[in-house]
Amino acid sequence: MDTPVISCTPDVMGGTPVFSGTRVPVQTLLDYLEAGESIDDFLAGFPSVSREQVIGFLEQAKDRLVAAAS
Repeated sequence: MDTPVISCTPDVMGGTPVFSGTRVPVQTLLDYLEAGESIDDFLAGFPSVSREQVIGFLEQAKDRLVAAAS
């Protein structure tokens, strides 16, 4: 994915990290997953977010966590 998965700009949701091109905070995905909901449930509730964005975000988060633990 060439475009950034996440954006943070003061004019969109006051700088809250959101999925690029949307007003959907990435925290909302994490809340869904923490509550035991699936990615499909999240995507059904937020159709402006693509599956590729969700997978890209999770891959980036995994890579950063593994790097931090190494």
